[in-house]
Amino acid sequence: MSDEREPPGRDAERLKRLGERIEQARDVEGARPERARKTGSTDASGMANALRLSSELVAGVVVGVGLGWFFDRFLGTRPFGLIVFMLLGFAAGALNLVRAVNRPKTPPTGSG
Repeated sequence: MSDEREPPGRDAERLKRLGERIEQARDVEGARPERARKTGSTDASGMANALRLSSELVAGVVVGVGLGWFFDRFLGTRPFGLIVFMLLGFAAGALNLVRAVNRPKTPPTGSG
């Protein structure tokens, strides 16, 4: 059985490089602001943003279903109006979602 391990000097060299990389990562982490380091915390603005984005999509679908039901009820086209307008509502909600995500973020201005 032949042992094809690296010589002990190379292991020490690799460990030294690894230690240097760990120290560099710690320095970078220490330079980040405290708020950016908190990874498991509940950020109120993030929750608000998530709720707003999900409501964009849900509102589009609800309006589409409502319009489809209305047209089906008064034109007697069941269930085609509901299906078509539900799909249109989903497309409109998805478009609103994309627009909201791509909207540039402006910092809040103080009025006082």
